[in-house]
Amino acid sequence: MGAPIDFVVLTGLSGAGKSYAIKSFEDMGAFCVDNLPTTLIPTFADLVARAGQPVERVALGVDVREGEYLTHLLGTLAELRKRGHHVEVLFLEASEETLVRRYRETRRRHPLAPEGNVLDGIRAERKALSHLREVADRIIDTSALTVHQLKDLLLEHYGAPRRRRGLSVSLVSFGFKHGVPFDADLVFDVRFLPNPHFVEGLRPLDGRDARVRGFVMQHADSKELARRLQDFLDFVLPAYQREGKAYLTVAIGCTGGRHRSVALVEELRAAIERHDVGVTVVHRDIDRE
Repeated sequence: MGAPIDFVVLTGLSGAGKSYAIKSFEDMGAFCVDNLPTTLIPTFADLVARAGQPVERVALGVDVREGEYLTHLLGTLAELRKRGHHVEVLFLEASEETLVRRYRETRRRHPLAPEGNVLDGIRAERKALSHLREVADRIIDTSALTVHQLKDLLLEHYGAPRRRRGLSVSLVSFGFKHGVPFDADLVFDVRFLPNPHFVEGLRPLDGRDARVRGFVMQHADSKELARRLQDFLDFVLPAYQREGKAYLTVAIGCTGGRHRSVALVEELRAAIERHDVGVTVVHRDIDRE
């Protein structure tokens, strides 16, 4: 057998962005195949591994259209890992409201409700894919993401095909008014801090601006919170590394996701980078009105 390959299995709800995600992986140089019968994946992996041209990453699109082949996917993933390949499952989802709106805009038929109610199809699909969501290494909720934001997020996570294995930390700022990130492992509420939104001259800026960040961090509560969060992360990150955890998403929220949460995320970025982990930063709601 040839060299081990990075496999990213792209799955999730119809309308959540899987097709666009596959195109994004193509742009990153991955070898992409959509809806290959799951029982053929190990044979396909052998062919790719023995090919004359080396392939570092393969992205496989898998969804409910696989039908009965979907029941074999978990066994197929175990077989790939047994053969020495690295396998990661990326699950894309979105809220029912968002999916219904997207189907109405595109006038497409849902694969599980070709003649029926789209919402019924969405709920049936969510149930059918629940076991894949449980084993997913990474879950991305695309409800609040544009296609450009989704591509940027995928580039942050997968842009370096041969990056070092180990714990990867995602720092996410968000606004509670827009909902808590579905994939968050740890959530911290900073709405008790002084709000730059009510300060003349700071409202149109965001937490990446030195003036906004200076305003937020000059207060005693902000300094104390940052210190306690740093101490907490200094404690838990080594523990997660020892347990072999691949991903940790830390979400920090304020009211709108533009000032305080952004400033705190930027403050924590440097503290986390001191650890031997990969760090990505996503300001989810920074451009919302």
